[in-house]
Amino acid sequence: MGWNERLAALAGARRAAGLWRARRVIEERNGRWLTAGGRRRLDFASNDYLGLAADPRLSAALAAALGANGTGSGAARLVTGNFAVHETLEHEIAAWLGRDRALLFSSGYQANLALAQGLLQRGDVVLGDKLNHASLIDAARLGAADFRRYPHGDLDAARRLASAPRRGLLLIVSDGVFSMDGDTAPVRGLAALAGEHGALLAIDDAHGIGVLGETGRGVLEAAGAGQDEVPLLIGTFGKAFGTAGAFVAGPRPLIDHLEQTARTWIYTTAPPPALAAATLAALDIIRTEPERRVALHRNIAYFRDRARAAGLPLGASSSAIQPLVLGSAARTMAVAGALERAGFWVGAMRPPTVPEGTARLRITLSAGHETEMIERLVETLAATLDDHPAAPGG
Repeated sequence: MGWNERLAALAGARRAAGLWRARRVIEERNGRWLTAGGRRRLDFASNDYLGLAADPRLSAALAAALGANGTGSGAARLVTGNFAVHETLEHEIAAWLGRDRALLFSSGYQANLALAQGLLQRGDVVLGDKLNHASLIDAARLGAADFRRYPHGDLDAARRLASAPRRGLLLIVSDGVFSMDGDTAPVRGLAALAGEHGALLAIDDAHGIGVLGETGRGVLEAAGAGQDEVPLLIGTFGKAFGTAGAFVAGPRPLIDHLEQTARTWIYTTAPPPALAAATLAALDIIRTEPERRVALHRNIAYFRDRARAAGLPLGASSSAIQPLVLGSAARTMAVAGALERAGFWVGAMRPPTVPEGTARLRITLSAGHETEMIERLVETLAATLDDHPAAPGG
């Protein structure tokens, strides 16, 4: 079999299983609405949890920085790509989170790859939750260390794997808020486990930073865990902050080491300085406008109350990510298509993004959603699920 035959066979199998992924062009997105194919729909799929992606203050900060520094950084941070605004953003993020230092990355994927590549050696072990984000899984697989995975949220299993013989050091990694299920990691239990085994604990709080905790500092604030308990914290700006990019924050020796060793930081062009300026504006809003978090959590509670009353199959999530597991990819795609025709944009998640047999709608709430919008979504969901029942036996 040649390359063309192999690719054709794989594409055919994906299409037959309902797993073919197709890009959609978004012509316009403005807060709660997006336009695709010339039709406007309510957006219940994005990760813009606080509604900041369309905030004019971010646009103004970006535009002002464009005038000063242009569209690109021009080089890696260690060459000529290190601007004052990058340094300011790192300092402000670290200070806000109560950490010694922060290091900016162009994406969360790069940040997580940096951990395994920059910290681990042969004989070390990475211990991770089976439902960790793909970037954490890939980082562990691509690094020099051995990789052990425990069933989702199972601290007893994690403890057994941590106790197994190893030649080197132990790094424990977990999502803070799991991106497909919306539940949170047992942070205190993982911190205790790390302490028992002299391990380093890293939490990727991409979906918690900005929205969880009393002041929006994320899942660690909600769990009452600081830098001593969880040395490494990864966060992204493409969700609650409404911009793009990521960071790793923690004790100075760890961040200093990553700055010297992380290839995804050293050998990549720095994020545009204008983007860093917009992110600083978002951080200021997150710090000074708690009403956005209040509105988001009010919307989450309202959605869950109305969904339960309508008999929808909700997952055990109190975050902005609300999964409705429908089982088959075919049913999930049919329901998502019907919702789109009714004026709603909802994410349809299928394997391998989620485990086989757990295809789902991934509904995300925003501070910008209004009660009437959520009510309409729930009513349409209930009617649509009645029209697309599960197949016998599944």
